[in-house]
Amino acid sequence: MFADLVPRIKALDAAGHPIGLGTLLVGSDGASAGYIRMKQEKAVELGMTAPHIHLPDDATQADVLAAIRRMNEDPAVTAFLVQHPTPPQIDFDAALLAIDPDKDVDGLHPLNMGRLALGMPGPVPCTPAGIEALLAQHGIPVSGRSVCILGRGTTLGRPLALLLSQKRDTANAAVTVVHTGVPDWPEHTRRADIVIAAAGVPGILQPEHLTPGVVVVGGGVRYEGRRLLPDVDERCEEVAGWITPRLGGVGPTTIAMLFRNCVEAAERSAGGR
Repeated sequence: MFADLVPRIKALDAAGHPIGLGTLLVGSDGASAGYIRMKQEKAVELGMTAPHIHLPDDATQADVLAAIRRMNEDPAVTAFLVQHPTPPQIDFDAALLAIDPDKDVDGLHPLNMGRLALGMPGPVPCTPAGIEALLAQHGIPVSGRSVCILGRGTTLGRPLALLLSQKRDTANAAVTVVHTGVPDWPEHTRRADIVIAAAGVPGILQPEHLTPGVVVVGGGVRYEGRRLLPDVDERCEEVAGWITPRLGGVGPTTIAMLFRNCVEAAERSAGGR
C-alpha cells in the first residue's frame, strides 16, 4: 500500500514540493510517543521530512493552539496531526478545530468530514479508509452487500458508514449502523455479509452474534493500562469465513492511509488547490 506513494513523493520533491509530515505530541504518554516515532521513521523511509513539536505534560490550551498555528504556517509542514489522547487540561476538539483543514492528515476536521459526506475530494479518516482498502486488497466484494457497523464514533463508525455507502467499486454497500443503545443489535449483525466492529468495547462481538461464513473486521480497540483489547472475541474466528487478525489487523492500512493523505495534500498544494 506504500509502493505507489514513493514515485509520487519523488516527483513532488523533484518539482520543488518536498513533503513534511508534522506531528504534535502533548505530554509523556509512552504509547503515544511510540506511535509518533513509528510515523517519523516511516516518513523518513518514504523520503519525507518529519517536523515535530513536543509539549510538556503541563502545557496549556494556549500552548497547544500556538503550536498548531506554527504548524499551519510552516511551509515545511505539508500536513500534520495532534496525537490523541492529550492530557486532561487540553480540549482536543478545540485543537482539532484550529488545524488548517488542508493540513489535516487525520481527516477529522469538521470541514473534511463534511467533504466526505458530500463526496468531495479531501483527506479521509485513516482507519475507515484503511478498512475499505484492506477489503479491496483481499478481494472481498463490498458492492451490493450488506455491511453492519457496530459503533457510531466520529473517528470510525460514522465516517466508515459514509465511505462504504458511496458509489464506488470498493464500496457501494447497504450499510447499517448499530450501537450499544440498540437492544437487539445482534439481530442486525447476524443478517450482515460483512460485520465491522467499531465500538471500542473489548470483546463485544461474540460468535453468537454472527452468521457462519461472515466477513469480520475488527476496527475497535481499547487500552487498559498497557494492554490493547479488541472488540472482537477471539472465538469469532471459528464462525467467520474471513476475519482480520485479532490484534493489529487494521493498523498497517490505517498508517498507509495517513501517508496517502499527506501525499495527496502535497499534490493538491502543488496544483494550487
